[in-house]
Amino acid sequence: MRLKTVLFVSAMAAAPLTAWAAEWDGRRVLLETADGQQIEIATLSGGPKGYSVTMNDAAFSDHFLSMRPFKCVEGPEKTWCHVPYPYDINRTAESDLTDLEYDFLFVWKGKTEYGIDMWNGVYYLLEPEGDAFVGRLHEMNMDILAAPPDDGNLRPVRDVDLEESDPESHWLPVLRITD
Repeated sequence: MRLKTVLFVSAMAAAPLTAWAAEWDGRRVLLETADGQQIEIATLSGGPKGYSVTMNDAAFSDHFLSMRPFKCVEGPEKTWCHVPYPYDINRTAESDLTDLEYDFLFVWKGKTEYGIDMWNGVYYLLEPEGDAFVGRLHEMNMDILAAPPDDGNLRPVRDVDLEESDPESHWLPVLRITD
């Protein structure tokens, strides 16, 4: 069992039931700057037993980078590009928040850079915070997702693949899911 799952179950016992049991219809998914400015990137429907994500197209611009299309949020110095998870996912969150984390993978690039480098992967490790879920930025090499995982392995990103990031070193260090 992953350490994150154990921590999630422990936190879930202490968290208000409304954060876990309530339907998620209309919950907003926000990226936050270090100074608290928010960009709404998606909304959720459903709940822990099964959810869907609707991306907010108005928050993104279209980019063609490294020979493929990306939806990106442009910042003053960095651009955050959404990387849709390319493999099977259950889209449930009854025992942990990993599926939600996989739905909000990003890769960043410098504002003036032409292409992207999958080494600049962004993974928001989600935890409960009151009635919300808050994701703290972790860095990862997205190249680990270049090849499909083994059959039945719906969770190929391991704790060892994530490196906690300095929040001051990135434009959007927080992902928040809230009412």
